[in-house]
Amino acid sequence: MKIHNVFPRLCCFLTKSQTRNTYNSCRAFHSTGRSQSVVLTKTRYPNLKRGPFSTLGDVDVQFFERLLPGTGRVLADASEIEGYNTDWLRTCRGCSELVLRPKTTEEVSAILNYCNTHNLAVVPQGGNTGLVGGSVPVFDEVVVSTQLLNQIISLDELSGSLVCQSGCVLGTLEDYIADYNLTIPLDLGAKGSCHIGGNIATNAGGVRLLRYGSLHGSILGLEAVLPNGEILDCMSTLRKDNTGYDLKQLFIGSEGTLGIVTAASVLCPQKPSAVSVAFLGCESFSKVLDIYKQAKGMLAEILSAYEFLDEASVAVNKENLKMTSPIGDFPFFVLIETSGSNGDHDEEKLNTFLEAMMSDGLVLDGTVVTESTKIKDIWSLRERVAEGLLHDGYCYKYDVSLPQAKFYDLVLDMRERLGSSVIRVVGYGHVGDGNLHLNMTSPTYSSEVMGNIEPFVYDWVSKYSGSISAEHGLGFKKRNFIYHSKSKSAVSLMQQIKKSIDPNGIMNPYKVLPEE
Repeated sequence: MKIHNVFPRLCCFLTKSQTRNTYNSCRAFHSTGRSQSVVLTKTRYPNLKRGPFSTLGDVDVQFFERLLPGTGRVLADASEIEGYNTDWLRTCRGCSELVLRPKTTEEVSAILNYCNTHNLAVVPQGGNTGLVGGSVPVFDEVVVSTQLLNQIISLDELSGSLVCQSGCVLGTLEDYIADYNLTIPLDLGAKGSCHIGGNIATNAGGVRLLRYGSLHGSILGLEAVLPNGEILDCMSTLRKDNTGYDLKQLFIGSEGTLGIVTAASVLCPQKPSAVSVAFLGCESFSKVLDIYKQAKGMLAEILSAYEFLDEASVAVNKENLKMTSPIGDFPFFVLIETSGSNGDHDEEKLNTFLEAMMSDGLVLDGTVVTESTKIKDIWSLRERVAEGLLHDGYCYKYDVSLPQAKFYDLVLDMRERLGSSVIRVVGYGHVGDGNLHLNMTSPTYSSEVMGNIEPFVYDWVSKYSGSISAEHGLGFKKRNFIYHSKSKSAVSLMQQIKKSIDPNGIMNPYKVLPEE
């Protein structure tokens, strides 16, 4: 067993392929200053009240400047921090006057200890690719960015345990461990920008969940700084550790409300030596489900992703991004990925599956590709829908879990409900784990449209025992709808845990838990 100590290696760079990632457009957007046009969150929600926190003063700034010496560690200029105040969707915007960029866990500890003592509210922020307003200030909270917590600490090739700081970019981690024939168990459209710490904080899902499960199983250990500055060491590289409460699970999905994750140990599976992708067209969503049922049986151990797009989703790519489809126009499209150790075997299996589906009339047309460039092109049809929707103007985004039998009915009901008041209603997502991405667009934000969407969409999901958030978290936007998915007793226990760990409530206020 060889363990690589690569602590000095930084992972703040992006590969050429990652710079093409859709989420990188958010930084370009911020740099233009156009984020100034985003309405302040406190203005859009006038009934929201600022918590009983202190106001940042010159003495506070001077303390942080002494704590974090060097250029670009303490940002206070309005032009520098505007991007940190605005979320990727341009729907939430705070008015923080200070961004802190620590490099070590000890610096994070000193920051939180000071903020807790002086009653300053804090917002942890990673790549700022979230979609529910969880990573930006609501009022004037201090932003603690993990951008410089970006070192890979160690890699154990035999066990597959990767230890790294929380600010490492997901795509960069994937590139690094690929050299050791390993892969990250998480794949997101935002991987060129998002941080592993933010992925952990939101329990991000992505397209590989069908194969590798959620981060609750893939995170072996983590290090976090509590609101009072205490460093919680739950770092482990063991797959089995049955000693007491599994405290790391509290921080997976906590969205920065209990502390700041500063490092983690990630279980990385063996990288498949062969990957194949099929892109199929079919006539109805019931056929999408029938194909999935057959795929689970015929592709079984090599099935790694099963995604769907409706006709409207593909139209977004064609109209707004000038993309083309490898097959004709159909009401629904299915993207299947297989991965294994024998390329010839897997490709033959996938082709046999496709022939069977076409013979049965479930698939009307399809293509199978094995070349990496063509695989990326097909995946881009799925991953760039979010980017394409932004070209319409304003996008109302919802990420829900539903029983697969009711999966697409929500899209149809929303189209009927909204009619011509919106440009389009699209549905796509992860059929394998029941996660629907529902999106509506209009030229600009409309309170009338929003009033027709919420709370209807949450009531609909609750009616069918779904979850109002499948993988993006609750953040600011969904916190008051938590009772649509959680019982009063569950929420009450969450509030008790929050008060126990963060009695002053400084960590990411106004997020996750409902207004009391």
